[in-house]
Amino acid sequence: MQSGLMLPNLYKPGATLGTLLPGGGNKFRPGLAICSARRPTKVEKKVWVWTQNKEVMTASVERGWNTFVFTPETEILADSWQSLSKIRTLFLRDEVIKDSEGNAVALLGQVSSGLGQDDVKALVGQAETVVMSAVDWQIITAENMVAAFQDTNTTLFATAANALEARLYFEALERGTDGVVLQTEDPAEIFSLKAYLASRTEEENKIALQVGTVVKVEASGMGDRVCVDLCNLMSPGEGLLVGSFARGLFLVHSECLTSDYVASRPFRVNAGPVHAYVAVPGGRTSYLSELRSGADVLAVSSDGKTRPVTVGRVKIESRPLMLVEVEFEGSTCSLLLQNAETVCLVSPSASDLPAGEGIAETRALPVTKMKPGDKVIVSLQAGARHTGADTKLPGVDPPHPDSAKEGPLNLESGKACTCPLAWTPEADITN
Repeated sequence: MQSGLMLPNLYKPGATLGTLLPGGGNKFRPGLAICSARRPTKVEKKVWVWTQNKEVMTASVERGWNTFVFTPETEILADSWQSLSKIRTLFLRDEVIKDSEGNAVALLGQVSSGLGQDDVKALVGQAETVVMSAVDWQIITAENMVAAFQDTNTTLFATAANALEARLYFEALERGTDGVVLQTEDPAEIFSLKAYLASRTEEENKIALQVGTVVKVEASGMGDRVCVDLCNLMSPGEGLLVGSFARGLFLVHSECLTSDYVASRPFRVNAGPVHAYVAVPGGRTSYLSELRSGADVLAVSSDGKTRPVTVGRVKIESRPLMLVEVEFEGSTCSLLLQNAETVCLVSPSASDLPAGEGIAETRALPVTKMKPGDKVIVSLQAGARHTGADTKLPGVDPPHPDSAKEGPLNLESGKACTCPLAWTPEADITN
């Protein structure tokens, strides 16, 4: 079947790819409303890299991506790069991608119309992998292709010119494509895509949570507090980790509960003052004052499960504040919160629950009703920090809890950094 396929910006500008090959439970108490949030399907994502840039190749290999696509014009690079690192080489000839043994690995197909979609769908079962290239309509095309391939034995990849396009394909219909072919000459795109995929894996991870004891609750004057409105709905027992010190973050509950006075706002977290730290994906923290629309923060549930969520807007307003101090195993941490009935911390339902990685039954404890002796859920971390990451080296004792040196939090408790931190300006969001 003739398709007149073209793969712009990949094979060769304006090159026609020609004719496609023929057939061949947590329980939660005291709220009146129950809110739920949809979770994306967790699927392992793969990345093939298409580049002529040696720095891009090096960055890819260092981050675990060792499959590279070459054309007849660039295949001379394959031997050179194989001498530097163990990589998997794939070669594009016409619309077929073959391995170094000459075996067909994938078929390419361009989608530029409804007819083009039908052509690509017809490739199901003709190869282990089909790589689609959407010329104009990326989002609708991606959703249609993901739906068509999801119950087949053929994996679906998509060509992406940058990390943002790759993210679009990975999130289509919440399931996404199985992989992308990332064509770039910029190492920053490798860093960005890897950071995004790392944030996705956090959905399957848990962080250790502890139960701390409130030792002080007192009014603390006026301050600029930050209300974080998310693009995602939050569930009971779920919130953001926020704290005045990065060594101890409090689980601040979302406003998903209703009362006789206010309606449910399951997308909102009244998080705290502008100076406070908030946990973000990648084991880092940001200041609340630095959050912007489109940024990602880390939603955490009372059982320690995490997921990245997107900031829709941030509202900073002057409000009366309350100081809350909590003690856990001799260490004290604090947080200021707006003095309002709708501002709550997540608390275990039973006061005698031991510390652990998840609390089976929780409740939202309003700051206005909090008193010394109450139990709240916190995430504690010892160690020095710098620019948003843990800098603790093996054999170096963590600072004393009362140390004035504070910095961002590494949520991967117990994992010491044994090599220089690799970061990009985009990732370095905490000073």
